[in-house]
Formats: sequence, structure tokens, C-alpha cells
Amino acid sequence: MPDYYHRTMTLFLTESDVQQLLPMSAAMERVEAALRQQGFGRTTNQPRRRVQAPPISLNVMFAAQPEERVLGLKTYTVGPSGANFHVLLYSADDGHLLCVLQANCLGQIRTGAASGIATRYLARADAHVHTVFGTGWQARTQVEAVCHARQIEEVRCYSRNPENRSRFAAEMSAILGVRMVAARSPRQAVDGADIVTTITNAREPVFEGDWLTAGTHLNVAGSNSLLKREIDETTVRRAAVIVVDDRHAVPLECGDLLAPLEKGTVYPEALVELGEVVAGHHPGRTSPEQITLFKSHGMALEDVAVAAYVYRAARERGLGVELPV
Repeated sequence: MPDYYHRTMTLFLTESDVQQLLPMSAAMERVEAALRQQGFGRTTNQPRRRVQAPPISLNVMFAAQPEERVLGLKTYTVGPSGANFHVLLYSADDGHLLCVLQANCLGQIRTGAASGIATRYLARADAHVHTVFGTGWQARTQVEAVCHARQIEEVRCYSRNPENRSRFAAEMSAILGVRMVAARSPRQAVDGADIVTTITNAREPVFEGDWLTAGTHLNVAGSNSLLKREIDETTVRRAAVIVVDDRHAVPLECGDLLAPLEKGTVYPEALVELGEVVAGHHPGRTSPEQITLFKSHGMALEDVAVAAYVYRAARERGLGVELPV
């Protein structure tokens, strides 16, 4: 192992450091590798746990990636003033705290990367029109990652605020050089789209499942709460393949699948983990007419995998501040 796994000083990395060190291509590579290891049963991931001291909630999630000789956790607080994220990365050789990372940017990028990997394995090879619901800070990396996964010619964006969607379209067109369309309605956004991504804070479905075209792939990435859902039961019923990142998280935080599971529209045994698809244990899409659905909750395994990459890159480039921990 490189000597930076055995340093006596803990490295602290800021949001600015992470942003410099973590391109989407690298994030997708590390997330894909971690998912493949998960599919072969060579990782450990623990779903999110929450405690509250109103008005603040504390969220903690853990994972171990033995093949990379790291384990760690992401912790974040949520309150009236927003959210505050950190990842703690430990050596699997001696238990030393290798790095503390500010992780808002890291989480944004790895969430997009997960959707990108799902798109790579589940969307039709000829998919070229991508619709995204949501125009907030998380939507940017969703669009970027999907553009990495497929040859996207047009991206449609929709949010309830016309100014937000127009601004988002202009900004992302300049960044990615892809044709961006600010859709006037949810129906216009969905009609004929090959890939549909939802990354909103909606409590109720943002489009109707009957609008989906045969062969569509969906990334449903906005919610990790039982009280929220971005898609309706029709969407779930029409999906021939339903993929999740972690089965264990579904009963804890998957409002999108709660009602279909309770009603027997979907059986738990039918849910496939993305790692199983990446590892080749499940075929994923088997025909161009199928609707495929990826429900992303977010896994600590993805955070740890990406944090390990950032840590190594920081050591190689001499970035960060060493702490006497």
C-alpha cells in the first residue's frame, strides 16, 4: 500500500479541495468499482440512521471497502439553516483516521455518479433525450453524469418555477455544450424522453406514469424519506426491472416503493441491487421496450469509495491541512 495509508497525521479537506480533485469521470469509475464489489459480496454497507434534537436531525451512514483497505462514515446535520456534511475515512490496516472531508460537493457528485452508472447499465444504448425534474444544486451532477453515460443530444428540465428552469437550462448548456430545453409542463418534459431523472424535494409524484414511452429508463434520486415520493404507482407498475442501491434501505426510507410493496404490486424479491447488475449477476434490461427504474437512496459505500479517491489524490498533489489527531 502507498505510504499515505500509514501517515500519523489526519488530513482535512475542504469543499474547495474536493471540487478540485473529483471530476465526474473519476467519481463514476470509483462508484462503479464499489458497486461491482458490492455485487460480489465483498463490501459492507449500513443504511442511514437518524436521531433528532429539534430542530436539528443528525444522520449517520457507514461502509467498509476491504479491497481498497478503507472504511468510513458520512455524517450530516439538517436544520432550518440547511445541511452540513462530513465524511470520515479510516485505514482498514491500522484503524487510523486518514481524512476528514467536507462532503457537500462530494455527496452531490457521487449521487450524480450513481445515476450515471445506473444509466450506463439500464438505459437503451440509443437513448439520447434526457429529462430532469428539479433544477437545484443536485440536478447539475445528474445531468452531467447521464451525459457521461450516453450520447445525449437534448436535455429537458422542469421545475415549478419558470425562472429557475430557464436559468438552469442556460447554465447547463454553457457548461456541457448540450441542447437544453426548459419544458413548460411536466407532460412536455416527459413526452418521448428516453431517460427521466427526478431529483426534487417533492412529496407527491411529479409526473404521471401513463406518460412514459416504452423503453424509458428512470433515475429516481430525490427522496430518502418514507413520507415523500416523486413517482406514482403507475410508474412502478409499468417498470419491468426495478433496481435499488441497497435492499436494506427500502423499508426504512423508500416512499416511492412503499405503497406498491404494501399492496403487493411489487414483491421485495423482485427488487434488484444495482451492484448485482454491475457484477453481471442480473441482466438488467433485456429488451428495448422495457421500462427500467433505478431508485437511488444514496449509500455510504459510494461516499467511502469516492472519499478514498479524493484522499489519495490530495496526498499526491499536496493539498489539504494535516491535523494532529
